[in-house]
Amino acid sequence: MPSLNQFAAFALASFVFILIPGPSVLFALGRALTAGRRDAVLSVGGNASGQFVQVLAVAIGLGALVAASATAFTVVKLVGAAYVVYLGIQAIRHRADARTALDGGEVARVTGWGAIRTGIIVGATNPKTIVFHLAFLPQFIDASAPAVPQILLLGAIFSAMAFACDSGWVFAASRAKAWFARKPKRLDGLGAGGGVVMIGLGATLATASHSA
Repeated sequence: MPSLNQFAAFALASFVFILIPGPSVLFALGRALTAGRRDAVLSVGGNASGQFVQVLAVAIGLGALVAASATAFTVVKLVGAAYVVYLGIQAIRHRADARTALDGGEVARVTGWGAIRTGIIVGATNPKTIVFHLAFLPQFIDASAPAVPQILLLGAIFSAMAFACDSGWVFAASRAKAWFARKPKRLDGLGAGGGVVMIGLGATLATASHSA
């Protein structure tokens, strides 16, 4: 198992990486503004789970294949980007849903599993974390011990930290949403703004460099 010094270095590096605004943070904010706190937290949990799928891929060597192949990397990147852009477009199209709910109307809700599945897809196709896991996880393991269990442990810790941090962003964004809700029509602009954020996220994913 990694030493205490290795654990400390890994925790610090992970904390800095998670706090840097990127796809996961923008995803958490966008979901909080367009889907509500419950669905956003579930999506963030799914996102963390999707990131752990990447850890599994690294552990079995798939991460190395993706990083070494420009074509494979581009496919993963564009699939994730297209899905997030789709979510943003849907948020803009249904921007009046929140106001309808406040006015007493009925809005079709996403199931809990649907929210989780959304997060899993985004987390599993995030090229930023693919590169992070591939480049950094091996640096914090004990070379004299089996690598796979250590990589899985460190990956689980990273996913838990990411979930905690992104959930904080969700609750902060939810408070802003409550403020807008005092005047229901403000929610139309809020929903559209959240959709724009997610479309911007999709563009970020699509244009992320292979080495970033």
